[in-house]
Order: sequence, then structure tokens, then C-alpha cells
Amino acid sequence: MRLKIVERMPPGRRRSRFRAFSVLLVALVAMAGLAACGGDSDKPTATASAGVTGTPDLSGVTLRVGETGYQRQRLYLESAGLSNTPYKVEYVTFDSGSLQLQAMAAGNLDLVSASEIPPIFASQSAGGGNFKVIAVLQSNTLLQELLIPKGSPVKSVADLKGKKIGYVASTTAHYFLFKLLEQAGLGWNDVEPVKLTVPNGVTALLSGNIDALATYGTAVITAKQAGATTLGSGEKILSGNFNYAATPKAIADPALHAAIVDFLGRQQKAYAWARAHPDDWAKATAEQTKQPLTQALEVFRTGEEQRPSKLLPTSPAAIASEQDVADVFVKAELLKSKVDVAGYWSTAFNAEIEKIGA
Repeated sequence: MRLKIVERMPPGRRRSRFRAFSVLLVALVAMAGLAACGGDSDKPTATASAGVTGTPDLSGVTLRVGETGYQRQRLYLESAGLSNTPYKVEYVTFDSGSLQLQAMAAGNLDLVSASEIPPIFASQSAGGGNFKVIAVLQSNTLLQELLIPKGSPVKSVADLKGKKIGYVASTTAHYFLFKLLEQAGLGWNDVEPVKLTVPNGVTALLSGNIDALATYGTAVITAKQAGATTLGSGEKILSGNFNYAATPKAIADPALHAAIVDFLGRQQKAYAWARAHPDDWAKATAEQTKQPLTQALEVFRTGEEQRPSKLLPTSPAAIASEQDVADVFVKAELLKSKVDVAGYWSTAFNAEIEKIGA
């Protein structure tokens, strides 16, 4: 009879081997999970669900965009047939870029477009303004004018000494008014500057409550339709650069970032469409601004001939241009201290904007 010998393992060793097996099993399961996810822990997943191609799902995104009647981003996209975005766009219209940046500072906007001037002042506000300049819209410098009412005895900018001049604070109007006064041998303290909103400025000018008004966009058209005339212009003073700014949160969020890229790409295509269809664009503009069709067409053609509208990535040249403007305000003592504008510029979208093309 053969005896079967069974070797029994001590209890301590059995427990040790069981623990080792359990650790190995957990590790294998974890590795399988990583493989299923692609194994890339650096890709953000909290704010966007990626598709097969890795593109964020934009169906649940709402992009909050600020605009002025002068920029008319929504009208561009609608007229060009490009408004059917894969995300929701909420437009909020303001009288000026400075008001847009105030709304952005309060967390109410994701993307705005303003001239070089508003970001300079916004950066000096509490918290630094909550924005970064991410792109530059190259545009014309027309409809940026110093106006006088019908029948005014004023014949030159120098004649405005001691008189009331309305202007929109922290905007292109603020800047070109200062430069026009400087060119005429006058300083800010030689006149009585009156801060006004865009619509209130036109009303004050036409009612005779101010002697002149520095304003822009459709306000110029409205005032001229009521008999106002041009005393001076920012045409050769301004750069024509309009800065697109986004919040740091929108820049970092994968889905919002992708929506902004798409939105800017559509804007670029819409500018090209308008140049190829000037009559259609003029008709759309005339209907919105209540101006004659011939006037709208002339304004558009003249503006595009001077400086075609197109988006550009941020650049040292654009930063230097805005720095020059900031230095002028410091010299005029309209800003308390020197502003380093480069601190709020970003290259986060440069590669993507270069791909968009002109």
C-alpha cells in the first residue's frame, strides 16, 4: 500500500501568499483600466468628454460672448451662414469694450473684443481684470471721430479750449481725443472733459449740453444724420488693433477653449465672406444701423481698403503697440503708474489661430 504524503504549509506563509496574489490581481485590473482609457493621465477629463478623435464634446457648452454694435460679431456669422455652431452662444451687447471687461471681471463673460485701450485700464482694477488677450482683430480706424453739432461756432480743435467735450472713458475715444488735443497744443486740463456713455454722448451733443463729442461706430453715423460734422478724427492716430480677450478659466477649460477656437475660425471666414459679398453685407449692416444702403456700402468698402478685417495671433508688435498707448496715458497722468501690458497677453491660442489662416 502506497502512502500519499501531503505537505502542509504553515498558516503564516499561506496568508502571506494570499496577500501577494491579491495585490497582483488589483494591479492587473488597474493596468487593464488604464489601457482602456488610453493610458494618458495628462489629458483633462473633468470638463469635457472626448470623442474618438480626442475632440471635446461641445454639445453642452455655452460660450458667453460680449460684443458692441460696432463689432457686430453675431451679424457677421448670421449673414455668412456660419451661426449654426455645435455649442450654444450667448451674446451680450455693450456700449464699449470697457463695460465688456467689467462684465468679464465679474465672471459673466468668456470672450470679448475691445480696442487696445480698455484692457489697459481694466488691468489696473481690483484683481487685475480676470482676462488674457489671446488674439488680435486687425480692423480699420474709420468712424472714430470728434464731432461738433450743427451750427457750432467751433472751427478747429484749438477752439475747444475751456469748452465741454464728451467722451467715452477708457476707450479709443478717450485716447484719440487726448492726442487731438495734444496736436492742437492743448492739454487735458485745458478743456472740460465729460464722461458719457455712447448713447448719452450723442444726446448731449445734439441737445447742446456739450460743445463736442469724441465717439465711434454707429454713434458717429447717428450724430451726422442729425447734422453733426467732423472736427477731428482718430483715423491716423489709432492702430486698428482690437484685442480678443478670454478668462483664464475659459483658456484652461478644454471644451470652452475648443469652442473659442471654432468661434474665432468662423469669424475669420465671415470677414472673408463679407469682402466677397459687399452688397449683401452692406444690406445687413444698413438694416441694423438704420443708415442708407449706399452709405453702409461705402463705409465697408473704404474700411476694408484701408485695413482688411482679419484675425491674427498675439505678437510682440501688437504688444508694443498697446504699450505705446499705455505710456501715453501715464505721461498724461490719466494712469497713476506705468503699466506692463505684456503681463496680460497670452500665446495660448497662437498655434490654432495660425492654422485658421486669413
